[in-house]
Amino acid sequence: MRYFNGFSLSGEERFFSDYLVENDLAVAGFSYGAQQALEYTLHATHRIDRLILLSPAFFQNQKPAFIRTQLRYFAHDQDAYISKFLANVAYPSGANLTSCVQPGTKEGLETLLGYVWEAEKIEQILKRGTVIEVFLGGKDKIIDAQAAFAFFAPLTTTYFIKEAGHLLLEE
Repeated sequence: MRYFNGFSLSGEERFFSDYLVENDLAVAGFSYGAQQALEYTLHATHRIDRLILLSPAFFQNQKPAFIRTQLRYFAHDQDAYISKFLANVAYPSGANLTSCVQPGTKEGLETLLGYVWEAEKIEQILKRGTVIEVFLGGKDKIIDAQAAFAFFAPLTTTYFIKEAGHLLLEE
C-alpha cells in the first residue's frame, strides 16, 4: 500500500490500522496526505483498486481570512502552531503524536489550506474502477466534518464516525 502522511507528521498510519488495506493496489492518505493520495491516484498509470481518504483536509468552505490567519500564526511561531495543531488532531482521544512530528513548511501549509476538492477528479478515478472510501470524525477540530461529508457522500462511500476526531479515534 502507498500511504501519504498528514501535515507535519510521519508514522501516524499506525493509528489507522482498522481502516487500511495492506496490498499493493491500495493508496491511502491522512488529512493533507489525503489530498496527495487523490492526486497520486488521479495521475497514476498503474492499477489502483482502492483509495482510502482518512479525514481529508477540507478547507474550501473557509473564508480567505481563516487561511491568512493560519499562515500568519504558523509564520509567527511554528512550534506553538504545531503544538496546538497536534492537540486538535488528537482530540478527543488525547493520543500522543510527539513521536510522529516532522517539520512542516509554510509552502506545505499553503498547499493544504488552498487545496480544492473537485468532483470531476473523483469521478474520473471512479470511472477507472477504483473504489474510494472516505472516513470522517464527527468531533473533528481540524476540518468542518459536516461540510466534508456533504461534499464526499454523494460521490464516494463515506463513513461518518460521530464520536471520533481527526485521528478517527474516540475518547
